[in-house]
Amino acid sequence: MDAQGKMSSGTTAETGLSQSQKLRRRLVNFFLGGGLLTTFGSVIFPILNYLIPPKVKQETATSVVAGRVGELKPNSGKIFRFGSKPGILILTEQGEYRAFSAICTHLDCTVQYRPDLKHIWCACHNGHYDLTGKNIAGPPPRPLEAYEVDIRGEEIVVSKKLS
Repeated sequence: MDAQGKMSSGTTAETGLSQSQKLRRRLVNFFLGGGLLTTFGSVIFPILNYLIPPKVKQETATSVVAGRVGELKPNSGKIFRFGSKPGILILTEQGEYRAFSAICTHLDCTVQYRPDLKHIWCACHNGHYDLTGKNIAGPPPRPLEAYEVDIRGEEIVVSKKLS
């Protein structure tokens, strides 16, 4: 507004400012806006990364070397990697190798071999499997996936069973 109370054509806050003051104001607004945008991005980016997980490349292994002959004592077992998932290799008291998926069929926990019980056990919810992979106690609804075991020289090779 001018002295007579009428609206002038330049009603912005920058009207009565000098050129250097306008430049300073634009610069401050630029940095404040950039700071707010950066803050907003630093909050939103982790949330989006959590909500949209990265793509995981699934390895489709058909056979792997699970161990070496003589590595396991009778009545013991070990976990090995079968592609991107765990597997379990067991040497029975009779000297026979057996291998299964080490993922419990109840809630996908990793199972382990219990030499004191002489069977496979899931610690998450006390699930039990016998040495054929059959679920014998606890909440697991299905047997473990069984794998074929071959001895090739000094290596123990585990592969998926052909259906």
